[in-house]
Amino acid sequence: MNSCLQRYLVKPGEALDLAAHDPDDHSLFEGGKKQGKLALLELNSQLETLQELLYAQGKHRILVVLQATDTGGKDGTIRHVFEGVNPQGVRVAKFGVPSDAERSRDYLWRVHQKVPANGEMVIFNRSHYEDVLVVRVHDVVPKTVWSKRYEHINAFEKLLADEGTTIVKFFLNISKDEQAERLRERLAIPEKNWKFAKGDLEERKRWDDYRSAFQEALAKTSQPWAPWYVIPANRKWYRNLIISQILIELLESLNMSYPTAEPDLANIVIK
Repeated sequence: MNSCLQRYLVKPGEALDLAAHDPDDHSLFEGGKKQGKLALLELNSQLETLQELLYAQGKHRILVVLQATDTGGKDGTIRHVFEGVNPQGVRVAKFGVPSDAERSRDYLWRVHQKVPANGEMVIFNRSHYEDVLVVRVHDVVPKTVWSKRYEHINAFEKLLADEGTTIVKFFLNISKDEQAERLRERLAIPEKNWKFAKGDLEERKRWDDYRSAFQEALAKTSQPWAPWYVIPANRKWYRNLIISQILIELLESLNMSYPTAEPDLANIVIK
């Protein structure tokens, strides 16, 4: 598979047109779904090894941000991409509606508490970006408030990066038709009924508003220290392959090594 780092990167400082990003694209993998799933097993193994190295060395911190519209595939990405990683060194942080305590503080307060420590990989299932997405679409706060948050977020992520956190952000890009199909599936399959909420239909009516909000947020906050990638996500197997490949390339770029072992281990005999 060719490098995905440039193919799906939102280039810092450039305008973004989500309409130019095909959610059904699968151009970087010649095989189909069956071959893609087999290829993912190998990538899972590589990611597992690199994550174990990250944990053992205890030097670097990795923050993975997942954002998408409803049914975009955040949970599925976490299940399939991070299968097999060491749970001691990986955490998932999910951000829902803020609590009263969280609302009484600045919007980044609850986020900063969940960022990774040395040796950790933390996956944000939704994130601080809700505060320039949902609040914008639903007019929770005026434009004069949310429009300043792009600068706040860039500064916050720069702080994390300067302190040793490697940040990578994925927008899972599905089409409106694919979202409809996934919502129908949640209704049709009893075991998936619990995933369906009537409020999802109201959110679906705001599809265009969310696309505009995502487009601006990604364009204004994709930075060299915290890049965004627009991941084609109609095909779940391809989504998983691309995200896995990007994570592997980023982890390999850290040039990690295991800690130095104690001296004279070769002469130890365990009886």
